[in-house]
Amino acid sequence: MKTILKSLQDANKIYQMKLLKLSKKNNVTLAEWHLLDALAQGADTQDKLAQVMQLDPSTLSRQLKALGKKEYVESVAINRDNRQRKYSLSETGQTVLKTLTQQAQVYRKHVFSVWSEDEQRMMTILLNRLENSLNTNDIV
Repeated sequence: MKTILKSLQDANKIYQMKLLKLSKKNNVTLAEWHLLDALAQGADTQDKLAQVMQLDPSTLSRQLKALGKKEYVESVAINRDNRQRKYSLSETGQTVLKTLTQQAQVYRKHVFSVWSEDEQRMMTILLNRLENSLNTNDIV
């Protein structure tokens, strides 16, 4: 029998593969999807995005450039030398993010359609408890 953590790892791998398939179907990478979501949540400068996404500036810059080429992200200069920019989702970017969000929600609903409300609540409680235990206990 698998351990709890191994089962969680395996479930996460499957889930990530499903999300990857979904993102490819919508012409974005998983990283770009997360970036679109961060922009939608209000992170609108490279500093804010780097902090939220926990990315180094060069990686973030490449991803923003890729999303700009796809016309999913727009930017405007916020200082005189054009080095600082404010980013936002274009209409196309908003549509793509909305589509991705809806498709992911449908997938999650399908996954949990055979779970009762009580089972879902209990799993949430147990996973939160596990997360707290992992955060408060150091490796010796």
